[in-house]
Amino acid sequence: MKKHNFSAGPCILPQEVFQEASQAILDFNNSGLSILEISHRSKDFVDVMEEARSLALELLGLEGKGYKALFLQGGASMQFLMVAYNLLKTKAAYLNTGTWSTKAIKEAKFFGEVAEVASSADKNFKYIPKGFFIPSDVDYFHCTSNNTIYGTQMKEFPQTPRPMICDMSSDIFSRQMDFSQFDLIYAGAQKNMGPAGTTLVVLKDEILGKVDRHIPSMMDYQVHLNKASMFNTPAVYAVYVSMLTLRWLKKNGGIAGIEELNEKKANLLYSEIDINPLFEGYANKEDRSNMNATFNITNDDLKETFDDMWKEAGINGLNGHRSVGGYRASLYNALPLESVQVLVDVMSEMERKA
Repeated sequence: MKKHNFSAGPCILPQEVFQEASQAILDFNNSGLSILEISHRSKDFVDVMEEARSLALELLGLEGKGYKALFLQGGASMQFLMVAYNLLKTKAAYLNTGTWSTKAIKEAKFFGEVAEVASSADKNFKYIPKGFFIPSDVDYFHCTSNNTIYGTQMKEFPQTPRPMICDMSSDIFSRQMDFSQFDLIYAGAQKNMGPAGTTLVVLKDEILGKVDRHIPSMMDYQVHLNKASMFNTPAVYAVYVSMLTLRWLKKNGGIAGIEELNEKKANLLYSEIDINPLFEGYANKEDRSNMNATFNITNDDLKETFDDMWKEAGINGLNGHRSVGGYRASLYNALPLESVQVLVDVMSEMERKA
């Protein structure tokens, strides 16, 4: 039985993507070779890389606006370092909304002063800070759009004259917004794009070349731009599956189409959390994430029963992160509405039994 996969990542991907990707493992483009063994310098794969980069810009509405897309390695964790290596001259501003922004701040401090403009650590990151001030003398402002562990999401972004950098690892391609307000966006593929192993970076050319320090080649965005994401052997299969997923997204109405579905999924689950006395949400309501719904059971004596019920229903990956506990249902793009209905039905049945 196929599981209802609520895992926070690596996560669910579209079934048709799995089917096409699995065929490519056996024979890619009728070449008699697997996608796992073709040369990354071959025309077949260069075409994959170019299509993936092009689709990313197209879906984000950034074509012809001075942006380039890269598929790199090292995950978002490498980007914590690369952003600062390439952009931080003296001082940067960071918004701290959870574990990943805390880690990004730690890396940035190796390269200059970090002004933590606001933090929600005082409430264990249950909310998104509002009304904070961004100094005018910083090289850039960095934020994390969605926080997988705590289930919070930025609904609005500040106006700032300084370049704005955003870690969108867990909600990229999930909702419409003006992506041109950001000067650099990065996102690990393993949430809404593809398998673990590659990371999308979308950036404006004009923000580079401002720091004086020597940047090692592998850490230099300009080197990767000059080589069109092919400076070193890329994560061939991860890029290929990401390309297939971006094709799937475009075919199904792009970001506008998937946002409508994501709203339905989130509304369905949060409605049950709010009306069912056996459950309570973790994050502040105004900051709830449409990608990661975090919640707790109100009676610990019923936890074992609930766990048995959702597992018996074929649900996978519902346990919350160890730093928060409780439950976390990740509602990424490829998760069907039917899977959310299965979870809601289990929660409703739990209330009837209690």
